[in-house]
Amino acid sequence: MVRQLIIVLVFSLAYLSLQANEPVIHPLFKIERSKNANIIQYDARSGHDGKLLKKDPVVGYWIRLAEQGQVKELTWTQKTFAFGFKTRLASDRMSAEIDMVADLGAPVSVIHEGDIYRATIPIEGRTSYLDRVYIKASGKGIKVDVEYVETFGRDVETGEDRYQKIVP
Repeated sequence: MVRQLIIVLVFSLAYLSLQANEPVIHPLFKIERSKNANIIQYDARSGHDGKLLKKDPVVGYWIRLAEQGQVKELTWTQKTFAFGFKTRLASDRMSAEIDMVADLGAPVSVIHEGDIYRATIPIEGRTSYLDRVYIKASGKGIKVDVEYVETFGRDVETGEDRYQKIVP
């Protein structure tokens, strides 16, 4: 009986240790496209200390809504030419700036508010929480022409909805 309790205790501690090492996920924004219902989701990742992770503080990945909702990684081509980004992490790891491959008109800032991280970007000249981006494009493969990009969010100060259309 004591041996069984010790085994249960050891496995419980191992499980809690593994769980403590899992990053905290903070959904930031998504990109929707005219091509299909699949979206690209962007999340900030922090440790349990509240600081953004040094490695991959922001991640982007597919959610295949047009299929069965599977999660898939972006391919190298997609990261390089369409939906990728570069992240500049602040030295205190409490904020970051994202330079998107897709032209959103400005870099996306990742800011810490309370217990969560949020994405902000200027929309209509006002700092706004970025909720989603819509890309209207035509063509296939590397011959894709972007007709316009729309950004949707809420004004950080007033809470009003914000919208902006960018035509390349």
